[in-house]
Amino acid sequence: MNPSGDDWSWVPTAPPDLAAFLAPDLQPVPVIPVVAVALAVLYLLGVVRLRVAGRAWPWWRTGCFLAGCMVTAVVMGAGLEGYGYVLFSVFMFQQLTLMILVPPLLVLGSPGTLLLRATPHRYGGGWVLRAALGALRSRAARVLLHPGFMIPLFLMTFYGIYLTGIAEVLLASWAGHVGLELLFLAAGVLFTVPLLSADPLPRRQSHLGKLLDVFTEMPLHAFFGVIVMMAVTPLVPTFTAIPPGWGVDAVEDQKVAGALAWSYGEGPTVIMLLVLMSRWYREDTVTARRADREADRDGGVALQEYNAYLAGLGRVSRPGDQEPQ
Repeated sequence: MNPSGDDWSWVPTAPPDLAAFLAPDLQPVPVIPVVAVALAVLYLLGVVRLRVAGRAWPWWRTGCFLAGCMVTAVVMGAGLEGYGYVLFSVFMFQQLTLMILVPPLLVLGSPGTLLLRATPHRYGGGWVLRAALGALRSRAARVLLHPGFMIPLFLMTFYGIYLTGIAEVLLASWAGHVGLELLFLAAGVLFTVPLLSADPLPRRQSHLGKLLDVFTEMPLHAFFGVIVMMAVTPLVPTFTAIPPGWGVDAVEDQKVAGALAWSYGEGPTVIMLLVLMSRWYREDTVTARRADREADRDGGVALQEYNAYLAGLGRVSRPGDQEPQ
């Protein structure tokens, strides 16, 4: 490994292959992998505390959250991170993973609910609980989770960064590179939380609204991928400094990046749609069964009253009708 121009990052010298991508090769300052491991440890401590207290916590939520942390640590802590400084295709793979694959796994883990249940009420725990609940229900959270903010943010992470030259400025430094990766993860989490989270939130969208948000997002990265695949010149000059010995053409590598943007996100997005529709169906089924039980219990009084109300509307005099004498 050779330095990439500063003491904060390293780029590989060997040509890329699958073994090199997955080889454990931490950067000098592995910010995101350390954060991923720390989150996993804190989550497990919360689960253990609940278990010791005799309180259950769904195993599948634990599995989802730990899987999200593991994927983040691998994608950002293996050789992929070093190649991401040189190859647009690798950097795009990392971006899509951080934005589309990792957030649903983390959000389905319900870390906010776990925090509220596992934090002790003594020894400063009460302050932590008040701060956490206040943050989850704050006005700032309401703005950040609103479709009017999160969808444009999602747009900016593709079109705004790569088609305006912002990527070239930021990717020229270690801080800008890592900052972009953190932005990708934050944008993905903000988009996913209103759709899948079971944590206490400042606002809840309807099932139809959630589906509309997903259908709005789906073509965004796909169309961006088409733009990148059709480009005949490099969009980000930083990714043209590929070592000659690697045998990789910058424009061809950019086409691979575009193909990833067009195709990679569709699988996780379709799964998210299936989850949303399943929840909608399950909630409607529960509501219908509850209504049936209430009808069996009170003889359908509510339905009779509603039918009487509709009948009363039909008896309202129309314009021009004669008033009774």
